[in-house]
Parts: sequence; structure tokens; C-alpha cells
Amino acid sequence: MEKSKVVIVGASHGGHQSILELLSRYGQNVDITLFEAGDFISFMSCGMELYLEDQVTDVNDVRNFRPENFPQPNVHILNNHEVKTINADTKTVTVTDKQKNETKEYPYDKLILSSGVKAKALPVPGNDLENVFLMRGYNWAKKIKAKLADTSVKKVAVIGAGYIGIEAVEAFAKAGKEVVLLDALERPLGPYLDKEMTDILTTQLEEKGVKVVTGAKIEAFVGDTKVEAVKTDQAEYPVELVIQAAGVVANTEWLKGVVDLDERGWIVTDEYLRTSLPDVYAVGDATLAYSIPAKTKLPIALATVARREARYVVTHLFEDIPSEPFSGVVGSSALSVFDYHFATSGLNSFTAKKAGVTLSSAYYEDTLRPKYVPAKNGNPKVFVQLFFDKLTHQILGGAVLSTYDVTAQGNVLALAIQQKMTLEDLAKADFFFQPGFDRQWSLLNLAAQQALGEEAFVE
Repeated sequence: MEKSKVVIVGASHGGHQSILELLSRYGQNVDITLFEAGDFISFMSCGMELYLEDQVTDVNDVRNFRPENFPQPNVHILNNHEVKTINADTKTVTVTDKQKNETKEYPYDKLILSSGVKAKALPVPGNDLENVFLMRGYNWAKKIKAKLADTSVKKVAVIGAGYIGIEAVEAFAKAGKEVVLLDALERPLGPYLDKEMTDILTTQLEEKGVKVVTGAKIEAFVGDTKVEAVKTDQAEYPVELVIQAAGVVANTEWLKGVVDLDERGWIVTDEYLRTSLPDVYAVGDATLAYSIPAKTKLPIALATVARREARYVVTHLFEDIPSEPFSGVVGSSALSVFDYHFATSGLNSFTAKKAGVTLSSAYYEDTLRPKYVPAKNGNPKVFVQLFFDKLTHQILGGAVLSTYDVTAQGNVLALAIQQKMTLEDLAKADFFFQPGFDRQWSLLNLAAQQALGEEAFVE
């Protein structure tokens, strides 16, 4: 029997998971070819801060996989191979070998697009100046690392107060640089956390010496050959280095006029993750993911999402009509901001507004352990926020924050959201108690009980 030819575009999380699933489910009955336009397979940008702070074995290890991890004869991983277009009539892809400058066509029976996103360079004057960097990818990571030890770089501007921007801020602040954080939004990490928690984290940033400037529109990068300042609509900030972490754009220019894209360039998929072309599927950051709590598709650029989508696609790859639609994702993430750690899951006020979802919220503060344990003995404050439907009390989102690592609680919230639990369910959920770790009622129990208006637990 002739093997089915499966072509994968992109070697990040979705591409990697696709190979794993194909081998696991179909073994030698498929011939797999993965094309990656870049030279390095496959740098994990979410691990960049660990590399910058010398917390990894080597920069070349900060990756999803190495080509040699797949020695199987039916797996072909080709870097420096850029897919130019899809020819649906002939079921081929046109691919350029960038090293040999040769172009040829490769046939497919099934095609999985995991083309991902690329860092967004601000379209302002001076964005081509020396020392204006992007916070994404292998090559930029090495350049940024070199600047951490560069004594001529004393003042650094980080553009964008999302996850990647905060990671850059922390790395340079720890390296002794003077850092200004600039963002167009009114709060750092505003798309991920509500004001109660971002206020805590803003104070933490400022206490660590970071100048936080919000509501700032970048007008230009100033300098002759090297950047010397960042000009905003508020002020001008002298710098020797700019790190741009101002979001991403879908890497889909090559797909215009080939598959259906929305107005922002996201690949349009149906409930089975099929594109507008037959036998062509799309997963990962270049698509909108179905959000369980929002009941609609949202941009959720997470490795966890890409891997779940790839698992689903490959499971149903050879079904004429998939037996079930993709069930969706919750969207969960976590981050450390100097001494604080937080995890967030599902919707918050910002994402709910974007999705047109009305929700209620409850905010809870308490200590990690019983009151008889003093703060100096490891009993810090913990902050919990729950988002829920006002009528049904179904939990739609949540976040936890503390100087203690409570991020595992974020996974509990994710499961609660995925299983469509209510405040009542969470209020009585059975969790362990041991005073070295937790309260007699778990913090999530207590947060849900407060949200329901119950009397406060007194110990």
C-alpha cells in the first residue's frame, strides 16, 4: 500500500506535535515532510528569558526538538526550505531551498499549516537603526544576550508590556541596566490580568527600578546610525538599546489569495480546523482558537493550544467527515515578575470585552497558610480573582498571584473552566489540607465562597 504523504509547514509547537501524533497513530503508513523556512529548528522563544539569565544548558538546547530526534526513514525535516504557495489542483506545494536557491514542487495528500507568527516591528521612523532589536527567535536571542554584558549599554527601552516585554525588562534590570517600559495600554499586562493584580505588579516593577510608562504612543526611534532615544507622544527617553516586544502578526502573507484569511491575516478554519482548501488544515498561532468560556474564536497564541489542535487534526486526518468538532481550549498561562508569580486561565475583563461576553468578577485576598503561621515563616499573601456568569455562576476565568509559587492553582482553574464548573462547585470542591501548604479550605474554595456572598471563614 502506498504511503499517504503528509506535508507540514512550520517546525514550532504545532509542527512538532503533528510529527509525534502521525508517528504514534499511523507509524510507517505515512510519509512525513516538514518544511521550516528558518535555519534553526526550532527555537522556543518562550524560553528566552531563561537563556538570557543563564538558566539553561545552552542556547542551542532552547528548542522543541532536533531533527535527529526523528531518525525514522519516513520523516523528512528540511530547514531553510520556504514554502511559497499551495497548488490545490495538483495537491503540491512550491518550496524554495534557500541555501541552494532552487525551487521545486512536493506532492501531498494532507497538508498541515503551522506557519505561526512573527514579531511586529513598529512602523515608525528609525526602526532600522542599529540596536533596535526584536524579542523573538534564535538570532535575536543571541544578540540580546550579548547586550546584557555590554557595558556601553546603560539605558534600555522595552516596547510592550506583555509577557515577552516583561521578560526582557526583568533580564535587563537584573543585569544592572536602567530600564524604561513603554506600552500603549493603560496597564502593564492589561490583556492578561485585571487592575487589582496589575497594580500590585506595577508597584513591584517600580520597586525594582523600572520606569513604567503607559498610554504612550511611540512616534520614532531617534539617532543617526545607532538608536539614541525613543520619542513618544509624552516625552523622549534617551537609550542605547531598544527591545521591541509589541505583539506579533500572523505569518500568512504567502497565503493571500490562496486560502481564506480574515482582515487581520489569521487563517480561517472551520470547526474541524480545515481551511478553505480541501485536505489543508491549520493549527497554532496563525489561526484563531475556539475559546470554551467565550464560545467563540479568539487569538490565543500559546504552545498548549497549538499542540492540542495538532493532536485533534492528526486524530481525524483521514476521516471524510471528522467524527467530532474540535472541542476548544481554555487558554492558560503563567509568568514571574521579579518576586511575584501569577497564573491566569480563561477570560478576564479585557478579553471578555473583546469577545462580547458579559461577566461578573470577585476578588479575594488571604494568606497562603493558617493565620498562626507568621509571614516571616513563609506565609505570604495570595490574591485570587474569579470571573463568572452572573446568572448561572459558571466559571469563565480566573487568576492567582503571590510571592509564593501558586501557579499550579491556575491549572485547577483551567480544569474548572473546561468542565464548566460553577462557583457552587468550586466552593465545595475537595482539596487537601496541610498547614505547611494550604488552608483548611483551599484558597480557591474560599474565593468561590466569598463570590457567593457566604460568611467569611474564621480560624
